[in-house]
Amino acid sequence: MRGAIHHLDLTVKDPWASHAFYDAVLGFMGYRCVKEDDRGFDWDLPIPGDGLCSIGIVTANEAGRARVHDRHAPGLHHVAWQADNRADVDQLHKRLVAIGATILDPPAEYPQYSPGYYAVFFADPDGLKLEYVYAP
Repeated sequence: MRGAIHHLDLTVKDPWASHAFYDAVLGFMGYRCVKEDDRGFDWDLPIPGDGLCSIGIVTANEAGRARVHDRHAPGLHHVAWQADNRADVDQLHKRLVAIGATILDPPAEYPQYSPGYYAVFFADPDGLKLEYVYAP
C-alpha cells in the first residue's frame, strides 16, 4: 500500500533492557517478536494480503555532539515508506532532486534485504535518514 510504513528501526541504549517494554506495547498492538540477534530485536505485524510492518530496536552508539541527527544515537534510526512499484520510487527520486534534497543512495536494487527490493535513501534537512521502498 503506497505510503504505508514498511519498517521502523529505533536505536536504544540497551535493547535487552528495553525488550520487555517494547514487547508489552507492541504485543498489545498485535506485533510479535520474530528476531533476536547481537544488535537487538525485531517485531512484525502481519497486514491483510500478506503484508508486513516491522519495528526493530537496535543498540545505539554514543550520541556525541553532532550538529545533525546521528541515526546511531538513541532515538530514530530511519523511516521507510512503502511505494506502489519501482516507478513510484523513481518518481519520488525525481521530485527529491528537483527540490534539492540530499540523496544518500539513488534508486537501486538491494537484494541483500530481499529479492526485488528497490529503494531510494535520502535525508531531511536535519540529516534524518529516510527511505522510499518497493518490496514485492
